[in-house]
Amino acid sequence: MSDIGTYSFKRAQVELDREELSRPSLSYWQDAWMRIRTNRRTLASLIVVVAMVVIAAVGPSIWRFEYDTQDLNQTSKPPWASRTMTVVEPYSPWLDRPEVTAWSSTSTPADIQVVGLPSIEYVRLTWLPVRSAVKYFVFRTIVDPEDGPLGLPLGTLVGASSNTYEDRIDLEARTYWYSVAATLTDGTTTATTTAIEVRAATTLAQAIESKWVEPDSDLQPGETLKTPWHPFGTDYLGRDMLARLMKGAQISLFIGIVAPLLFILLGVVYGSFAGFIGGKVDALLMRFADFVVALPFLLFMILFKLVFGIGAGESGILPMLVALVLLSWPAAARLVRGQILQIREEGYIDASRLLGTKTPRLILRHMIPNTMGVILVSFTFAVPSTIFTEAFLSFIGMGVEPPIPSWGSMCNDGRKTMETTPHELIFPAIFISITVLAFNILGDGLRDALDARMRSTE
Repeated sequence: MSDIGTYSFKRAQVELDREELSRPSLSYWQDAWMRIRTNRRTLASLIVVVAMVVIAAVGPSIWRFEYDTQDLNQTSKPPWASRTMTVVEPYSPWLDRPEVTAWSSTSTPADIQVVGLPSIEYVRLTWLPVRSAVKYFVFRTIVDPEDGPLGLPLGTLVGASSNTYEDRIDLEARTYWYSVAATLTDGTTTATTTAIEVRAATTLAQAIESKWVEPDSDLQPGETLKTPWHPFGTDYLGRDMLARLMKGAQISLFIGIVAPLLFILLGVVYGSFAGFIGGKVDALLMRFADFVVALPFLLFMILFKLVFGIGAGESGILPMLVALVLLSWPAAARLVRGQILQIREEGYIDASRLLGTKTPRLILRHMIPNTMGVILVSFTFAVPSTIFTEAFLSFIGMGVEPPIPSWGSMCNDGRKTMETTPHELIFPAIFISITVLAFNILGDGLRDALDARMRSTE
């Protein structure tokens, strides 16, 4: 019988060990982390958030371009633009202009020709003039005028024998249509148009100054070179968009993370005190929180800028941070107060009181830790809201001021040229959207992972 009893005991012990192995004991936070890892959307959003923080922290120090370095030879270049540039001679006045040796056989200027290489440095034109012309008008457009308007008026030339014009007005590497219109002695106007492909060009001195080639380079006029690659293009001042996006990430994420951290911490302290004390004190504190909620944020943002002496062209990061902290804490305070009102009625709180636990320790040791799940979820939802608020304020000129970039101010800059250079608006808008979406999905995942009621149903 003793052998049978020993065998039964060992068998029961083995079954108990198997049960413990199949269902290991997990703490609250271990179980929450396991839930996050099994939720693909939450895990992906966490990876995106971490990647954004790493890019903001490390990116500007390792990227080869500075966020404020201007290159006026590379203004508003999209990432898909050609990087090939032709080396040309330094500009010199056009002194050897061709004289009139032939006239147009009709009443229309004819045979528009380009003298030299048509480049972004200059475009020099010559044509066969009209004997009966009084004056000539030169136009330029980026679309074929056909029977429509001839485009931008560049200049007026007086005299029938005028047959040359030099264009140096804001040229880009693209196809232009040049038109020469002649006003005749009888008051009529005739015009002829030709398409000219303008090339990207630079002088050797400019290439060395922009650090596109080495100082001892022996490139000759007519040869080509490759400019450095800008993955997200350049803005209207020739500044690298990727460098500015990474610098903007520092500003936007700093405000988006530090401000919620501070006002949620303030709300936790305020709400915990109000919920634990209760009674008239609780009612009075909550009415003050309602009063703060009713305060207009934009008006106080303007007042704080005046108080801090922030003038035109100066960054408004500090007043924005102060305004967010002082006016955004009531939501967290209400949430924590509700949790404290529920927790203080639990049996373990009464037991701690009977054991002589002091009130500060009771709040810090038992109550606030049991609200950490709610606090973390509130924080993850507050971050995208704050990032969007910062972007909105910078967009309307109330937040971060140039030359310091933020995603909102970059969107404001890109809005002005969105029809011609959409990449200046698209990329900062994408960064804002991805970051806000990632934090929202992460907040949803944390809410599911930290909700004890969901844990009990599985």
